Amino acid sequence: MEYKVVEVREGWFGDKMSGGKLEKILNEHAREGWRYKSMTNVSVKGRIGPGGVDGLVIVFERG
Repeated sequence: MEYKVVEVREGWFGDKMSGGKLEKILNEHAREGWRYKSMTNVSVKGRIGPGGVDGLVIVFERG
């Protein structure tokens, strides 16, 4: 079994997370043979400043 972790962040400049964006990510990985395993909502610390950025960590598997 092989696993892949994908971190998806809301953009700094208004690129909001949407169902369409998530669907595109899931479909792209499915075409490459990856199957969705799990998803977790996270707050990722930004490179600049003390605040965090909302995002998702998606785990795929294949094999």
